[in-house]
Amino acid sequence: MHQFTIGIEEEYQIINAETRDLVSHVSKIIEGGKAVLSENLKHEMHESVIEMETGICQNIQEARNELTELRTHLIRIAHEQNLRVSGGGTHPFSRWEDNTITKADRYDKIVNDLGDVARGNLIFGLHVHIGIPSREEGIRIQNAMRYFLPHIYALSTNSPFWTGRNTGFKSYRQEVFAKFPRTGIPSHFSTISELDEYINLLIKTGTIDNAKKIWWDLRVHPFYPTVEFRICDMPLRLDETVCIAAIMQCLTAKLHKLHTQNLNFRSYRRILINENKWRASKDGIHAKLIDFGKETEVPYAELLEEIMEFIEDVVDDLGCRNEVNYAWEILKNGTGADRQLRIYEETGDLKSVVDYMIKETEFGIER
Repeated sequence: MHQFTIGIEEEYQIINAETRDLVSHVSKIIEGGKAVLSENLKHEMHESVIEMETGICQNIQEARNELTELRTHLIRIAHEQNLRVSGGGTHPFSRWEDNTITKADRYDKIVNDLGDVARGNLIFGLHVHIGIPSREEGIRIQNAMRYFLPHIYALSTNSPFWTGRNTGFKSYRQEVFAKFPRTGIPSHFSTISELDEYINLLIKTGTIDNAKKIWWDLRVHPFYPTVEFRICDMPLRLDETVCIAAIMQCLTAKLHKLHTQNLNFRSYRRILINENKWRASKDGIHAKLIDFGKETEVPYAELLEEIMEFIEDVVDDLGCRNEVNYAWEILKNGTGADRQLRIYEETGDLKSVVDYMIKETEFGIER
């Protein structure tokens, strides 16, 4: 079996320890962590966001170990600066207008091109790279994987609040990001050449300057031999990140296995998949998603069971059964969004929600 390596990028909120508001102090954390984390921490567009990324991991256990070590260092550095870091796809009450844009040519250009759409994009995601045998195989995997994106996304939903409001969504982050161009579920591409022609046309016409300005929920990465999943909210617990990454790895391996056996997973139209994405965004794991083959809506728990059966023959080869099965814990305890809403219902206080988010982000991490 192909290795299906894993690389994980997590975007954390930087939070003032007293006010529980977002603060634009990414430079403090990067400076404080340069001795041990210089290769793993990166600026994002807003200075209240810090990105932490693993190296290329050979299996999910290696990914878990590296994430644990990185998160431990990051949390310790934040505490030393009287700051906190947190998961979550949005901050419950901070306003984007109060957060500073990082000074860099790349971000200056995005803001110049997109104005308040870029300035208002104060959101936090989880990106996972899974290694692929070739770009040609990558586009086949991308086409088929689109069907599963809402199912994966539902497990990650973790942004019910936006600028102090209960939005009525389990993931409002995606609704914010939808204002950007070239986002969402990708179209079907018959070949990798067809994708490259599309990218080259956009570059030739001055629409984008490079392929990284295509921000789809899933993309064959323009520079690395990976498919990159970009749809998920940033989870709270490390176990949730690991579970979601393991499911992505298994689905990638299974779709590749089908192709090597001259079997294909049916490719559904983007307009249909978008209906399931909307349902996942609105209701998370409490949604009924559409089974397009049966032309009926199905409770999420049944769909998760189907996914588990679908990947059954690759889970043990990849050695990630325990990590994948954590999805049932998410179903039992609720996603980050469900748990945030529970705290808000109990307390009526968004600062208490932030306290909970910080505590969950630090769960299982020794300082």
